[in-house]
Amino acid sequence: MKGFRVGSAFGIPIRLDLTFLLVLPVFAYIIGAQIGELVVLLNDSVALGIDPDALTGSGLARYGIGTITAIGLFVCVVAHEFGHSLVARRYDVPIESITLWLLGGVAQMEEIPEDWKTEFNIAIAGPIVSVLLGIGAYAAFQFVPSDGFLLAATRFILAYLALMNVVLAGFNLLPGFPMDGGRILRAFLARDRPHAQATQQAAKVGQAFAVMLGLFGLLAGFNILLILLAFFIYIAAASESKRTVMNAAFEGVTVGDVMTPRDRLDTVSPKTSVAEFMDRMFRERHTGYPVTEGGAGTAPDSASGDKPRAGGRPVGVVTLSDAQQIDEVERDAYRVEDVMSRDLQAVTPDTPVMDAFETMQRNDIGRLLVVDDAEDPNSLVGLLSRTDVMTALEIIKSGGQPGAQRLRNESPMPAETIDRERT
Repeated sequence: MKGFRVGSAFGIPIRLDLTFLLVLPVFAYIIGAQIGELVVLLNDSVALGIDPDALTGSGLARYGIGTITAIGLFVCVVAHEFGHSLVARRYDVPIESITLWLLGGVAQMEEIPEDWKTEFNIAIAGPIVSVLLGIGAYAAFQFVPSDGFLLAATRFILAYLALMNVVLAGFNLLPGFPMDGGRILRAFLARDRPHAQATQQAAKVGQAFAVMLGLFGLLAGFNILLILLAFFIYIAAASESKRTVMNAAFEGVTVGDVMTPRDRLDTVSPKTSVAEFMDRMFRERHTGYPVTEGGAGTAPDSASGDKPRAGGRPVGVVTLSDAQQIDEVERDAYRVEDVMSRDLQAVTPDTPVMDAFETMQRNDIGRLLVVDDAEDPNSLVGLLSRTDVMTALEIIKSGGQPGAQRLRNESPMPAETIDRERT
């Protein structure tokens, strides 16, 4: 979720995802269209004391109230996320931004704390802020008379926000990991077990909750927002569980431990035709190659201890998807240099594997050049692909040993084990 920046507070950027621009008018319309029913509900729950007819006369006024109320609700969501963010910063956990999107708000932390007390305090801060906002809105509502349209509308908005903030706090405390309640559950589980194990258990509870929420959304008149929220919770729980397992497995493991080294690295010349390149991919069953010039194409073994220079200087990376952009009948006329990517992303052998993997995820690429000097892409020593990372993860998980020791006891990895398709 990137979106675009609309401001900042306490040094934390506030962003809007494009989906938020879709959901805000929907909320405004729903509140305006149902304002009569909402007045009846608030009369019964918080003694609103307003005649429904007082706010349902003019359509323009009704939807104006709906718009102000919807904006107020999302301001409260931002405050909820600032609750998480400011407590996180107190524990020196960096916050990238707060983003409003289709299903609410997200405080994007650069790292997830593994100390259970820290995570508990960060997770509980958001619901506490929502409860305090609800109490504050209810207290303000008590001092506003209901005489006249504007005062009645103000009274309605405050009562609605008071109720919805309490509902927001309660809903977030449900054990739908990675919602606040799920993170609180993980914090309690992590008191007496490894963080990765606690994450897996909390994720399973979260996924079960997501299934039940999705079924409820289907049965409750096909509520699309509940169904989308259930889908998000299910996918996010699985994703964070996998990420946590990878962090634990790759503790102490560097890119140099899992990369394909240069002496086993297949490269392609920029002057190769796209047709020849496609034939080669079919024969070798690779879907991505570094592009080098000034060398033989595949680096031989180096017995001297010097950096192997055969294979030439890297000038790009080319993949199956790049080649497929050219029509089949024209592939003889185009060269690899015409379709390759020249934006070279590189890491060093000492880079932690998870940092490199996050770089691939962030840039939506399948492979990284590995160089001795990050400022000099000519010092190529290998290539790291997502498949290399996943293969190494499977070896680590099956080896019965922690972190780098587990992987190194398996090395050198058999060539047939490493799938270099660069997918």
